[in-house]
Amino acid sequence: MKKIALSVLELAVVKEGRDSRTAIDETVAVAHRAEELDFSRIWLAEHHNSCNIASSATAVLIGHVAGETKKIRVGSGGIMLPNHAPLIVAEQFGTLETLYPGRIDLGLGRAPGTDQQTVKAIRRKNMDAAFNFPDDVKELSRFLGNNDEHTAVRAFPGEGLDIPIWILGSSTDSAYVAAELGLPYAFASHFAPEQLFRAIEIYRSRFRASKQLAKPYVLACVNVIGADTDEEAKRQSSSMQRMFIGILTGERRPLAPPRDIPFAYVQHPQIMQHLSMMMKGTFIGSEETLRRELAAFIEKTQADELMVTCYLYDKEAKLKSLELAWKAVYE
Repeated sequence: MKKIALSVLELAVVKEGRDSRTAIDETVAVAHRAEELDFSRIWLAEHHNSCNIASSATAVLIGHVAGETKKIRVGSGGIMLPNHAPLIVAEQFGTLETLYPGRIDLGLGRAPGTDQQTVKAIRRKNMDAAFNFPDDVKELSRFLGNNDEHTAVRAFPGEGLDIPIWILGSSTDSAYVAAELGLPYAFASHFAPEQLFRAIEIYRSRFRASKQLAKPYVLACVNVIGADTDEEAKRQSSSMQRMFIGILTGERRPLAPPRDIPFAYVQHPQIMQHLSMMMKGTFIGSEETLRRELAAFIEKTQADELMVTCYLYDKEAKLKSLELAWKAVYE
């Protein structure tokens, strides 16, 4: 297997019978284990109006996780830039980088991270913000890179700090932006794998070197459910599958313990077809199964970095899955 960097994505998912504080505490536990295993980074994702996700105040949670760890990079996967003024993001992440120098990543996405009613509440009269995404990324970069003391508007802290910017995507759109700006590209194949290979092709073929990056750098995010046996991993994966079905049907609930998928959904071909498509970026099994399947994925994508996320109900099972992913890639 090609030796690549390995990282982890966290959403601070709220589990059945538990609360947001527990979700945040478990995110910290994941960060501790990832740091012990020498993962490259842990990212937190911005979502809104979801009682089952505790990462809405993403910059705040990044600061908390960074403060609870020592060396692992901590960042956003991502900050949904159309929801924020570039100056505010520059100031927030400048503050984080000042507190935790050399450890902060700034991943940027154009999706809302929520439903349309909530978008209206967030963006108010700026509903066309997503169309300005490339320009907003450039503006944010200027705030962070400015060295002219006569500039009228400046980001303090933030100005002059070396904060790596990443472009996130779940379709081909952001591949063009990442390529044009010469930024590393992270693709969300853990929930939207259909356009992964086309997006990578666009990004690599159109890439222009920049001050931050000399050549293309691709990160692919995937779901990994590891256990001692394939059978146990498949059993544990039912929690994730039920969560995905909730997304597809609009019936979102806290992450539940492993249990069979309701028969009504199994007998619904459209739901099961969409579930199958969403899970094309998912790897389930024992260490040996993960080693074989992840090696094939890495070979096919030629990704420079693999980011894993583990939707598992049991905390210890999740930490073990993280360890098995590490072993599958590095041993």
